[in-house]
Amino acid sequence: MRRQFDKQVKQIKKEENKLLNKKENPLLKASIEPVADKIQSYIPGKLKTALETAFYKGFRLVFDKGYIYIEKTYDKDKIQLEYDLNNYAIDKVTKRKYLKRLDRYSKQSQMFNSSISVLEGGVLGALGIGLPDIPLFLSLVMKSVYEIALSYGYHYESEEEKAYILLLICTAMSKQEQQKEFYQKLEKLGVDIDDKMASEIDLEELIKTTAGILSESLLVAKFIQGIPLVGAVGGFVNYNIIRKISKFAGVKYKKRYYLNKQKRVLPSSGTLNN
Repeated sequence: MRRQFDKQVKQIKKEENKLLNKKENPLLKASIEPVADKIQSYIPGKLKTALETAFYKGFRLVFDKGYIYIEKTYDKDKIQLEYDLNNYAIDKVTKRKYLKRLDRYSKQSQMFNSSISVLEGGVLGALGIGLPDIPLFLSLVMKSVYEIALSYGYHYESEEEKAYILLLICTAMSKQEQQKEFYQKLEKLGVDIDDKMASEIDLEELIKTTAGILSESLLVAKFIQGIPLVGAVGGFVNYNIIRKISKFAGVKYKKRYYLNKQKRVLPSSGTLNN
């Protein structure tokens, strides 16, 4: 049993490292970056502030009571039941088929929500509406993360888990040294939560930081989407962002799940300690 958990953790760390050190597509980088840099210089300061404010208010709305409405878009009880059944099976018999079943809902969620984001960004963008529409876009991001969290047995209502989600988004959407800094904070908070240790959390500051990072990621896309007939670009950007966050969320929650399994295995017997 311990061997299976060790194997899973080793594999997850490889996936995580690959995501954190992913090289950008050279062709895409060469074609988009010069245009993006040029557009960036023309974007009004008011638009930057408005976008950050919209994300900030969106997160506040979701964290206050909005998650209750997001939960109406998926079957929470079904996800929890499926997790309970798979988790029980893994505790009793650590077979490959049960390990795969545990990942099933997470992968389905990643694919479905990313696909919906293309329609949301592309269709409305083509109509000339300045997008992304922040509340709708943010709802899709949070829906995806919530479903993935539940599929590995994690809830999202506590202040600590809210902070974990914000750090997860920041890590997924940042680069280089900034990403490393967020990653270290994310790892520490995950361990503190699972070991039931107290953590210093400034949720207000984290919301502002995350709003800034997301708005920066979408700024050029929003500016382009305000021009009719180029909404498809926005649709692709929406897909790319939700896909990136969802994929990283899948790896992080899965890692927490198996690290906790490792901790509970008794070294002498190889059985789980309840």
